[in-house]
Amino acid sequence: MKNYYIIDFDSTFTQVEALDELARISLENHPDRESIYHEIERYTNLAMEGKLSFREALAGRVKLLNANKSHLDKLVSHLKKKVSTSFSRNREFFKKHADTAWIVSGGFKEFITPVVTPYHIKTENIYANTFRFDEEGNIIGFDEENPLSNEGGKVQLLKQLNIEGRLFGIGDGYSDFQLKESGLIEKFFAFTENIQRKSVTEKADFITPSFDEFLYVNDLPRAISYPKNRILCLIVGDVPEIAAHILKRDGFSIRTKDTFEEKYVKDVGMLLLGDNIDISDEQLQHADKLKTIGYLGDIRGHINKDICNAKGIVVFDDKKKKKKNSEFIPRRMADFINNGDTYLSRNFPNLILPKVKQVTRLLHIHQNVPGIMAQINKVYAQNNINIVAQFLMTKSDIGYAVTDIQGEYDKDLLKQLKQIDNTIKFRILY
Repeated sequence: MKNYYIIDFDSTFTQVEALDELARISLENHPDRESIYHEIERYTNLAMEGKLSFREALAGRVKLLNANKSHLDKLVSHLKKKVSTSFSRNREFFKKHADTAWIVSGGFKEFITPVVTPYHIKTENIYANTFRFDEEGNIIGFDEENPLSNEGGKVQLLKQLNIEGRLFGIGDGYSDFQLKESGLIEKFFAFTENIQRKSVTEKADFITPSFDEFLYVNDLPRAISYPKNRILCLIVGDVPEIAAHILKRDGFSIRTKDTFEEKYVKDVGMLLLGDNIDISDEQLQHADKLKTIGYLGDIRGHINKDICNAKGIVVFDDKKKKKKNSEFIPRRMADFINNGDTYLSRNFPNLILPKVKQVTRLLHIHQNVPGIMAQINKVYAQNNINIVAQFLMTKSDIGYAVTDIQGEYDKDLLKQLKQIDNTIKFRILY
């Protein structure tokens, strides 16, 4: 049986509620715009939380819009810039699953279709409401015969379609959960990258902080090998709020603490530390998932650089204690996790990598001894791997090799690369 992916649009595929955004465009010059905005948002939230019927909320919002076709053109341009980050980077999934990735929304085709079709989603796989217009192009209502305009409309639609296959739903609202409640879909994933509604998440099979997480859990093609929301970023000490904001906005799981508590040592993937915070040798030795440390000060006397080298932990610090580094250092940490860059690292060779599409990027950190690259490339050759690009730099006792490969590969390749003598750390980046 085929798997079908039923995906919501508002606050899921896009970061925003489209009708709320349309109101801000159409009512820009209206003297009572603020009160009308709040009323439209109130309708939206009541419907999403299951406290008001969808038909009532939809009718109420459309009536307040005072919109026309020219406003829709502006809305589409705006929505194209508001596609959720984790959906935007996973176009390849939609290309490979063009027949089974569907948009099912209580929104409107007039703005949904031009936003999602560039992602290889077929027009026949877009199910949504449609507006009614008068002769001047003003929106005067919607097609009330469309099941998606009704309460429980998504359930009605899928019953009519009678799809032969296993259905998985992903969305942020009560109407998405109703699909699970009806028994029509196998699993419901509450999407929380943009908004989290307790009334929805407490009933979901899975809480999904990003589309990467959905793809990871279901073992589907994805742009990054490991969802960033699964990487624990611990912020310790006096760290400006902007630094935490940068990493949170990038999708990492953030915890802010006064001290490096023992319960986090084994699970932490990133550490951002205020000046004068000490990390003990024992803590470093047991931090096996730790990939990078950012230090808003000089690490000397606070962190053992030799242990960081031995464990392949990339360190970014601020010897001159510049205020701007409260932004620069977290960005460097994110660039290492996202792209493999080590530029201006305290302990690693400085490497800025090009962003290459449709490749698998492999990071190999090793002791700087002769013959390592020969062993690495021997493994690639024995596995008939097509190397697109390869980068190597060394610094002191650290060697850092980045290889972009193309095409399918056996998972045994990864095992072989990890087992090369003098390997410190190996990971798939994307």
